[in-house]
Amino acid sequence: MSKRYETDVVIIGAGPVGLFAVFQCGMLGLRTHVIDALPEIGGQCTALYPEKPIYDIAGYPSILAGNLIDNLVSQAAPFDPQYHLNENVTGLSQESDQSFYVEMSSGQSIHCKAVFIAAGPGAFGPNKPPLEGIDDFENTSVHYMVRDKSKFAGKDIMIAGGGDSAVDWALSLVDVAKSVCVVHRRDKFRAAPESVAKLQDLFTQGRIQRYIPSQLKSIQGQAPYLNAVQIVDMEGQAQTVTVDHLLCFYGLIQNLGAIREWDLQIDGFHVVIDPTTGKTSRDGIYAMGDIATYPNKLKLIATGFAETAQAAHHAYGYIYPDQALHFEHSTTKGIPGLNDDTSESKG
Repeated sequence: MSKRYETDVVIIGAGPVGLFAVFQCGMLGLRTHVIDALPEIGGQCTALYPEKPIYDIAGYPSILAGNLIDNLVSQAAPFDPQYHLNENVTGLSQESDQSFYVEMSSGQSIHCKAVFIAAGPGAFGPNKPPLEGIDDFENTSVHYMVRDKSKFAGKDIMIAGGGDSAVDWALSLVDVAKSVCVVHRRDKFRAAPESVAKLQDLFTQGRIQRYIPSQLKSIQGQAPYLNAVQIVDMEGQAQTVTVDHLLCFYGLIQNLGAIREWDLQIDGFHVVIDPTTGKTSRDGIYAMGDIATYPNKLKLIATGFAETAQAAHHAYGYIYPDQALHFEHSTTKGIPGLNDDTSESKG
């Protein structure tokens, strides 16, 4: 018999915004369970760029994405969230008392009073290049994310792609790897101008080899170990480049999955919300972070954090309509387990 859990709020997504939702709900006395399709906490910050520095988190001039996740997990810990990882949300049903049942791919379910959708771009996976046999090399010498850049120390690296991830990792690995080359099918990069300028300087200095415009044609080696990649330019001229690792950054494949069936107002791959409350078109269901949209929305982690605070306070009123919520700052209220006694010393 499948297990059924009970909680106040189910949070879909264990990325930075979902983790901060645990804290915001916890500060209001709301219990939480968190569901994520990935096997690890952290969303894209863990899966795609744990060692990438982030510069626009308040109070941190620079913080690695992985360290940000560690801090958010620690911040949420006093509220004892329960994590359900490597689980897809497969269904949602609602009872007459306005509570919900959230179904998971394992067959388990969670009975809750409100649902927070903090799923970033939705359930996602890497957009893989269509190369024969590539699956046999994945996670050993073909990668779609970088968890530990020391793995590439002294190795010949090829980076394919032209977005922020490709450019950032080229800049990050140039001082780690034996050699780095970049393959991109266009002359222009879709990345931060400052980062592109740094990359162009490294091209000029000869520290990073460029194959532009070109694209991947085939991979060579004895699986799972790569020894070369064949590329082809726009005139059809092919050449073989000796490499130990191929890093492919072609973006993500987005999929809202079961969320599309929840009678919510959807705009493309986004859920429409009221930005003052985080509320979707359906009572008791809220969305925040990159998956949420409204006019003039900014896709920033900082924006998602603010949306989470709005949603938690509105959800409290939905869950406990007869109980007044008196707003208190964390400095006044304190954090369970950290400063349970917030009174001043009388000594």
